[in-house]
Amino acid sequence: MTLPHRRSVVLMFPGTGAQHARMAAGLYRREPVFTAALDEVLALLGPEGADARADWLATHPAVSMEADARSAPLLFAVDYAMGRLVESWGVRPDAYLGHSMGEFAAAVLAGVFPLPDAVRLLWERVRLQRGTPRGGMLAVAAAPPELAGYLGSGVVVAAVNAPRHTVLSGPDTPLEAVARRLAADGRTFRKLASRTPYHSPALAPLVAPTAELLRTMRLRAPRTPLHSAYTTGPLDPAEAVSAEFWAGQPTAPVLFWATLDRLLADRDRVLVEAGPSQSLTVLARAHEAVRAGRSVVLPTLPARAAGPEEDRRSVRAARDRLLGTADAGGHSGTLPVDLPAR
Repeated sequence: MTLPHRRSVVLMFPGTGAQHARMAAGLYRREPVFTAALDEVLALLGPEGADARADWLATHPAVSMEADARSAPLLFAVDYAMGRLVESWGVRPDAYLGHSMGEFAAAVLAGVFPLPDAVRLLWERVRLQRGTPRGGMLAVAAAPPELAGYLGSGVVVAAVNAPRHTVLSGPDTPLEAVARRLAADGRTFRKLASRTPYHSPALAPLVAPTAELLRTMRLRAPRTPLHSAYTTGPLDPAEAVSAEFWAGQPTAPVLFWATLDRLLADRDRVLVEAGPSQSLTVLARAHEAVRAGRSVVLPTLPARAAGPEEDRRSVRAARDRLLGTADAGGHSGTLPVDLPAR
């Protein structure tokens, strides 16, 4: 008897820039696991969490989703709640992968951070960011070497998401000058939904205070491999419990493509994006391992705000596909998704 070829499941969590108004709001009070997990995160923030929930559910929010006080807690809460929802279906991931702030959600689910500590650290960063220069990020259709002449004055490469998908970050004035030059040179780019220059030296003032806070926390080695987009590989126990590693992330570049490359070279995977916007799904679908059919990508939420029913339809479709291909009980972390004979 020939056994089906099985791929291992990896949960992926998007970061800053993936947030949008009412992301996954159609699941609230309709999916009990999602609702409980999201409420658990926001309850840890007290009145700030209640305000964030009100804006998330409002047709006309009082505070924009580009503001850190909304984007950070809500994106983390949605990522974390989506991860809990997927796992509640009986899926046990073989690995986790987060992009930028998505690595926090991945770290909680992998057992590195207790949830209260992760939320405390997240909110401390939000508080400290209020004292840093305003800025933003630009996603440019170019490889990093092509953009060397645009760097400087605080503008740096913040992320390398694909061979020709590079994110620049920096304070407002120099970043606006770079945007004008990119436009004049005919470069394709777009501004990301953020008012903060993440992954740039502008956030250096966050490092020392958050490192001090992290030293009061009891971090643990991950129970399940956690692939870091800062190191491009699975975190070893020393890295996972290092205050310096986690504190330095706001100034370090995100190397998503190199991380994905190593992850997909290791074995065939089912990459499940547990978060809004399908930004990681789009990137992963361009990888040769996915294009060749050796690995597959599965989003759980719509690519953009499309109403409550579309949120629920998207989640149902993801669940049906995962459980329809899982082995008996769906508990192994590997799925016999159809593969071509090799």
